[in-house]
Amino acid sequence: MPKREVKHPDRTTPPGPYSLGVVCDGWLFVGGQTPRDHRTGQIVGATIEEQTRATLANLDKILKAAGCTKDDVVKCACHLADMGDFPAFSKTYGEYFNSGVLPVRMTVQSGMDKILVEIDAIARVPQKS
Repeated sequence: MPKREVKHPDRTTPPGPYSLGVVCDGWLFVGGQTPRDHRTGQIVGATIEEQTRATLANLDKILKAAGCTKDDVVKCACHLADMGDFPAFSKTYGEYFNSGVLPVRMTVQSGMDKILVEIDAIARVPQKS
């Protein structure tokens, strides 16, 4: 099965020499999503909670574009600018991933400029009947 690119529906310009999402062999690989508004380029939110919600909204749009939902996500890698934000981040993340078998997660501190959170994910694409 060949690779298939999955685009964010709000993205008007190519992000660079990479894909935001790729489906291959029944799996969706979503590159790092941030709280950036894909139409304006502006960062959404000032707090970790606001930026986490905006980041998860971007992730959700790519999941939907690939025919997936949050329940199909099996793994997330989460990057925080400050691990001091971990409790508030984890609470907000848990409001999104709140049912079924939750994805495994790795959370690390990363040097990031202007953004407080970035999340990438791997999801199993549902088979069509």
